[in-house]
Amino acid sequence: MGKSTISSSTTRDRRPDDAHTTGAGDQGRWSTKRIAMYALFVALAMAVSFLEFPLMPAAPWLKYDPSGIVCLVAGFAYGPSAAAIVSVLGFLPHIFTNPWGSIMAIGVALALSVPAALIYRRHTSRKGALAGIVVGALCAIVAAIIGNLFITPLYAHMSMAAVAKMIVPILLPFNLIKFTLHGVITFLIYKPISNLLNR
Repeated sequence: MGKSTISSSTTRDRRPDDAHTTGAGDQGRWSTKRIAMYALFVALAMAVSFLEFPLMPAAPWLKYDPSGIVCLVAGFAYGPSAAAIVSVLGFLPHIFTNPWGSIMAIGVALALSVPAALIYRRHTSRKGALAGIVVGALCAIVAAIIGNLFITPLYAHMSMAAVAKMIVPILLPFNLIKFTLHGVITFLIYKPISNLLNR
C-alpha cells in the first residue's frame, strides 16, 4: 500500500506536461540548464523588443513588438518565475533610452505573462494554455490602459484627459490587436517549443 502511494505521488509530480514548471517538480533548484534557458529567453526577448512596427495608421506612434510572445512561452515552459524574470530583464536595454515607456512595457508584460503562466501551471493542457492567454491578455489590456493614463502624460506632453479621450478610438483597439497576435502565435508555437525543450 505504501509503495502504491509513492508511485502515484511520483507520477503526479513528474507529469510530462509539468517537466518545465517551477516549484515542487525540481524543488526550486536553479540548475545550470535552467539558468542557461532563462538567459536564452531574456536575450531573445531583448532582441525582438527592437522589432517594432505600427499596427494602426491612425496611431503610428503605437508600435507592436513580439517580445510578449517570448515572455508567454517562457512562462509556459518554466513557470511564472521565468515569465517574471524575462518580462523584466527583457526590457532593460530600453530603460536607458525610454525609461517611462520601459516601465509601462514591463508592467504590461508582467500582467500578460505571469497570470497566464500561473493558470497553465495548474492546468497543463491546451485548454489551460488558452485560458491563461485570455486571462493574461485581459490583465495586460487593463495594465496598458492604466499605464497610458498615468505614465504617458509624464513624458508625452499630454494631459490625462487627452489620453483618456484616446482609450476607445485608439488605445483599446491597438491593444486588442496586439494581444490577439500575441495569443494566437503563442498558442500555435508553445507546445512544439516545450517539446523541444523537453528533449
